Amino acid sequence: MAKVIMVQGTMSNAGKSLIAAGLCRVFKQDGYRVAPFKSQNMALNSYITEDGLEMGRAQVMQAEAAGVKPDVCMNPILLKPTNDTGSQVIVNGEVMGNMSAADYFAYKKALIPDIIKAFNKLEDMADIIVIEGAGSPAEINLKKDDIVNMGLAKLVDAPVILVGDIDRGGVFAQLLGTLMLLEDDEKNRVKGLVINKFRGDASLLDSGIVMLEERGKTPVVGVVPYAELKLEDEDSLTERFDRKASGLIDIAVIRYPRISNFTDLNVFEQIDGVTVRYVNNPSELGNPDMIVLPGSKNTMGDLKWMRKSGMEAALKKLSESIPVFGICGGYQMLGNMIEDPDCVEEGGSMRGMEMLAVKTKLLSEKTRRQTEGKINILSGIFEKLSDLEFAGYEIHMGKTVYTDRDADEKLPVVVQNKNIYGTYVHSIFDKGCIASEIVNALADRKGVKLDGSAVDYDILKEHEYDRLADIIRKNMDMKAIYEMLSEAHISYKADRR
Repeated sequence: MAKVIMVQGTMSNAGKSLIAAGLCRVFKQDGYRVAPFKSQNMALNSYITEDGLEMGRAQVMQAEAAGVKPDVCMNPILLKPTNDTGSQVIVNGEVMGNMSAADYFAYKKALIPDIIKAFNKLEDMADIIVIEGAGSPAEINLKKDDIVNMGLAKLVDAPVILVGDIDRGGVFAQLLGTLMLLEDDEKNRVKGLVINKFRGDASLLDSGIVMLEERGKTPVVGVVPYAELKLEDEDSLTERFDRKASGLIDIAVIRYPRISNFTDLNVFEQIDGVTVRYVNNPSELGNPDMIVLPGSKNTMGDLKWMRKSGMEAALKKLSESIPVFGICGGYQMLGNMIEDPDCVEEGGSMRGMEMLAVKTKLLSEKTRRQTEGKINILSGIFEKLSDLEFAGYEIHMGKTVYTDRDADEKLPVVVQNKNIYGTYVHSIFDKGCIASEIVNALADRKGVKLDGSAVDYDILKEHEYDRLADIIRKNMDMKAIYEMLSEAHISYKADRR
């Protein structure tokens, strides 16, 4: 049987995802077969596996760190918020339906067999399973029938590391308060505390750590420094949304209320001289070099927001002189019409932005597939993308067709109308030199010179996972971590990399 360890946090965005990913990479470097697991994830960033199933991208990132292919059993339940009080519920990679928060809370315990089945499948694949919790185990209003924090830890008999975020302040209160709100059997599962995102001289924490360990009766097994890593983070509170500065090349991403899969733009952040800004007000647009309309979990609702906020009018004006790229939901918005006969979203129909000669009918059956090939022939500023190889995935509830041609005519990978581009392919910018070609075209048009070479995103991420593992090794007590795993064939290998 696989050994397990669980990473829980004092709050959302405490750094659970990256700590778990770092442990996955350390265990992989030490020669073990490793797999990540999160029983329930709430996220608008998702991924399609080779077998066409949907899972959260955080576990994809952790699978990459572990050196294994993403599998839906790593994230058997995915909740994708559709509004402030409800979510689309995805179980084992398939859409089960939409549920209100109250209905899901009452129903979720029925999903325990699916969680156990997925976990058991991982046990056949791995020596060590690194489990990530969600939010905080001390959310006392949600503890009843918990299936993702201590409830899951009990189901699979996992020792727990509790992570606190010192960057947002009050880390000692976070950790002690969380321990105080746990039941005795839950508190006994917490084998170590981690202070995350520390800036400065760690020795200044010594007296506080002594008191923390005395009062919490739990050892501190790590003080992890704040690190700028070029890896995905938790999407609900991402710091990417706060960036306002613009570089030599300025890419503005429209941040509508139900933005999804904004990880499509991560590759551009790795290119020197390029900034990616997320804007939710026309006054923030400025004079970007390109505008991107990313995915949306509610295309019609977000299109209404675009109109009401004045963003649509501002975008149309700017599109006369700069390129606009729509992906998935953003692509649907750029068309002439969106129809929703089955009330998948808002129901009825509404006019699109009329910038691409296509129309979309939303369908209750979700398209989910990986895709690869060559980009079709394009003209204008991005003509050098023509015939470049791409790889990505599609995930959308709708079919898009031409409005001015035979409806059965197959659409190209990228639909173009002068400066306007649209595609259904997520991660289309990641492969090879596609992102670099886009940035170079924008730089040539602007008359600026960028330093640095093309980015191979896969190689870059591998380097960052190794860097994350180095941080974990230097700042966490890995001997103590291995002792939590305990027994049999899992042992500490301090000299093995």
